[in-house]
Amino acid sequence: MPTPHHPPAAVQRVLRKLGADIHDARRRRRLPMAVVAERAFTSRSTLQRVEAGDANVSIGIYAAVLQALGLLDGLGEIADISRDSIGQALASAELPKRVRLKRAPGPTDHG
Repeated sequence: MPTPHHPPAAVQRVLRKLGADIHDARRRRRLPMAVVAERAFTSRSTLQRVEAGDANVSIGIYAAVLQALGLLDGLGEIADISRDSIGQALASAELPKRVRLKRAPGPTDHG
C-alpha cells in the first residue's frame, strides 16, 4: 500500500529510471559526485540518493542536480500544455458548440 515513504510502484519505477539517467549523464560528462553535488548546492550523500531515485528527495534537489548537469530544460517540458493531450482534449470538449455575436444596442430614432 502506498504511503508517503513508499510511493506507488509506477512512481518508484520512474524515479529509479530518472536517477539512473542522472547517474549516467554525470558519468558521460566525467564529473565526480563531489563536483556535481557542489554545483547543485547539496551533499554527496543526497546526490547518491538522487541517483538511486529516492522518492523522499525533494523535486527542488532533483532540479538543482539537473541544472548542474545542463539538463534543467527537460524538466520544464514535463507538464507543458503542448504535451498534455488529455488536458487539451478535456478543454476542447468544453468549447461551446456555437458562438454568437451579441447585438449592441443601436441608437434609437425618436424624431
